[in-house]
Amino acid sequence: MERAEIIEKLMDVFADTFDEDQIDYRDDLTAADVADWDSLSNIRFMVAVEQAFGRKFTIGDWQGLKQLGDLVVLLGG
Repeated sequence: MERAEIIEKLMDVFADTFDEDQIDYRDDLTAADVADWDSLSNIRFMVAVEQAFGRKFTIGDWQGLKQLGDLVVLLGG
């Protein structure tokens, strides 16, 4: 899957999880940039990403992510 495809799919998951269609992708996007991104929504996002991409990540993988661009790289983009 190409980077642009990963980002598009990831942002669909993002929009569904956070009920937010107005957020544009940025590599440096973090939880601090999204009003409703709290610990519970973070877990929902993690599960939704794993389901959407058919991948399972370790807690260590998730903890190593500092911004959305890191997740894109982890997903292969």
